[in-house]
Amino acid sequence: MTEADSLTTAMLERVHKAILAADGWLPFDQFMALALYEPGLGYYANQQPKFGTMPQSGSDFVTAPELSPLFGATLAQQVAEALKATGTDEVWEFGAGSGALASQLLSEFKRLGCEIKRYNIMDLSSTLKARQQAKLAEFGEQVQWLNQWPDTLQGVVVGNEVLDAMPVKLLHRIKGEWHERGVVLAHPENPDGLAWQDRPSALRPPVEPLGEHDYLTEIQPQGEAFVASLAERLLASEKGGAAFFLDYGFPETEFFHPERHMGTVMCHQAHKADPDPLVSVGMKDITAHVNFTGIALAGQDAGLLVLGYTSQGRFLLNLGLAERMAQSGLAERAQAMKLINEHEMGELFKVMGFATHDHWQAEGFAAGDRSHRL
Repeated sequence: MTEADSLTTAMLERVHKAILAADGWLPFDQFMALALYEPGLGYYANQQPKFGTMPQSGSDFVTAPELSPLFGATLAQQVAEALKATGTDEVWEFGAGSGALASQLLSEFKRLGCEIKRYNIMDLSSTLKARQQAKLAEFGEQVQWLNQWPDTLQGVVVGNEVLDAMPVKLLHRIKGEWHERGVVLAHPENPDGLAWQDRPSALRPPVEPLGEHDYLTEIQPQGEAFVASLAERLLASEKGGAAFFLDYGFPETEFFHPERHMGTVMCHQAHKADPDPLVSVGMKDITAHVNFTGIALAGQDAGLLVLGYTSQGRFLLNLGLAERMAQSGLAERAQAMKLINEHEMGELFKVMGFATHDHWQAEGFAAGDRSHRL
C-alpha cells in the first residue's frame, strides 16, 4: 500500500466516525473542514506536495506567488503604502502556503527601505509551517509563527487564496424548497463509499436566485466570521491597520446568478479540476468561490471601512506591474501575463481592501474600483 493509499484509508475512517457521531448525516462544512484540516490527514495537514507549476512535481495547483515573483514584489508596494498610512510596522499573513509570498514581500520591503518589526504568519498546517520556515530562514527572527489569534493585532493583513479554502455550507433548492446538503455513508457496511443527502433547512442564501429551477449554491458563514474576528482584533488595537484579500469570486449578483445553479465548489488534484469532493478525500484541494459582497458586509458590520474592490489584473497594473514586466526577461513577462490576462487570473481573481481608520486612496484601487458593484 502506498503512502497516498494509507492516507486515504485513514482519512475515510475518520470521516466515517464523524458521520456516525453526527447520527449518520454530516453537514458539508464539517466534512470540508475534516477533508482539508484534520491533523495529519487532511489535505493541508498531510505531507503530500501542494504547490507547484507542473504536475510532475507532485503538486496539485499553482498560486500567484509560485507563478511569478513579480506578484509579491508588486503587492509589496500596496502593503508598504498601507503600513505608512496606518503608522504600523507589522505584517500578518494568513494561509502562507509555501512561504513564497512572504519571501517576495520581505525581499521587496528591504529593497524599498520599508522597515517592518515583524512578519507574522498564521497557518493551520504544521507541515506547511515547516516548509515556510525553511523558505524564510534567511529572514531570521523577523518572521514569527502563531498557533492562535492574539487578542489584538495591528498592522497590515494579507490573505492570498485563503478565503476560498474556508469551509462552506451547501444549500440546495429542490422544487422551490431549500435544503442543506450533507454527507452520508453510501452503504453503512462500506465506509469507503460516501454520498450526498439533502435535508430541509431554515437556512437561506442572502438573495433568492431568480427562477423556479433547482439550484445548488453555498453560503460562507466561516469566511464572514473570520473577517468579523479580524476586524474585532484590529479595532481593539491602538493603531488598527488594513487588510487585503486576493481570491477568486464574484459580487452577490453574479454569485447567485440564475445560471450558476450547480454552485462553485471545485477540487484540484495534479493540476486538474473536478467537482466531486467525495472522492480521494484528503488527497485533493476543495475550494469555493468567494461571495465578496458577503465579505464586505461582514467587515463593515464589524466596523471596518472598505478601501476598494477590483479585479486582480487592474489592482496589479495600478501598482506598476506593467513597468516591472518591461524590465524583465521574456520568460518572466510571459508568466506575469497570467496574473493579469482576463482569461486567466486577471479577471476571475478579485482584490478587496479594508481599513480601520482614515480612509485613504489605496493605490491598488486608484483606477477601476468596483465597490459600487458589491
